[in-house]
Amino acid sequence: MIISASRRTDIPAFFGEWFMKRIEEGYFYRVNPFNTKQVSGFSLKPEDVDMIVFWTKNPRPFLKHLSTLDDKGYSYYFQFTLNDYPFEFEPNLPTLDNRVEVFKRLSEQIGSNRVIWRYDPIIISSLTPVEYHLQRIEALAERLNSYTHRLVISFMDFYGKTENKIKKQPSLNDVSFTDITNPEYKEQLEEMAQQVSRIGHTNGMQVETCAEAVELAHCGIQHGSCVDGELISGLLGRDIQAKKDKNQRGACQCVESVDVGVYNTCQFNCIYCYAVQSEQAVSKTLNHHDPDSPSLIYQYDQEIEIRKS
Repeated sequence: MIISASRRTDIPAFFGEWFMKRIEEGYFYRVNPFNTKQVSGFSLKPEDVDMIVFWTKNPRPFLKHLSTLDDKGYSYYFQFTLNDYPFEFEPNLPTLDNRVEVFKRLSEQIGSNRVIWRYDPIIISSLTPVEYHLQRIEALAERLNSYTHRLVISFMDFYGKTENKIKKQPSLNDVSFTDITNPEYKEQLEEMAQQVSRIGHTNGMQVETCAEAVELAHCGIQHGSCVDGELISGLLGRDIQAKKDKNQRGACQCVESVDVGVYNTCQFNCIYCYAVQSEQAVSKTLNHHDPDSPSLIYQYDQEIEIRKS
């Protein structure tokens, strides 16, 4: 079984102590976000977990727990989102230098093949045009050279909740946004992709897209998978024979995994985040956070079967 920790929230940044308690007790509950009464139990025992994939923007608080995971025999790698955006887009993150430093520290601790750099999502706007991204991707790639070998990119999806968050942000009232994946911008997109591919190649990084239908292979960028069956098999030294995850978007290439955590709990409040509806929604959800809860929020009286696969 592969554990995704998590697409729903930033566990290493905010809920590391909770996660390690779940590790200690050997199980967690997954709550259906559309029906909170529908709860499933899953094992977290080392013998039942093939790999843990951590998703984070700031793993610094979690670094102290990695030796415990190692001692218990867990295998894991990190999807580390490291953007260089204005405050308006990512208001609650540590400084860029701080995040670069912790990226390097993590890579030195667990190995560069287990830390994936995500420059994600790419937001094309009047505040952050194509040139903005190319300059910052190149600057970051030079700083991360040899600390990772894979760069994952995606382009912002204009979901309804995302557009609502943008509209409610007064500082963005005069900012215009462009969906560069629209066919009318094909030439501009391909020119940008070629430059990103060049930057990645120069710095020893394979560049891949995340859940993008647009084809950029002719620009040097392949479709990638974040919960990557091939990478996991390589790290484990055995073929896990995982199936494609049917619960993700059609363009997603990830293999099956079980997500830990709950939506509307990440406190970074990035404007593009699909996992957070609003700052108010996060506060409301966190009012129910229980460090002893198997699901992160709430307690459950009924007996729940614990699956091992």
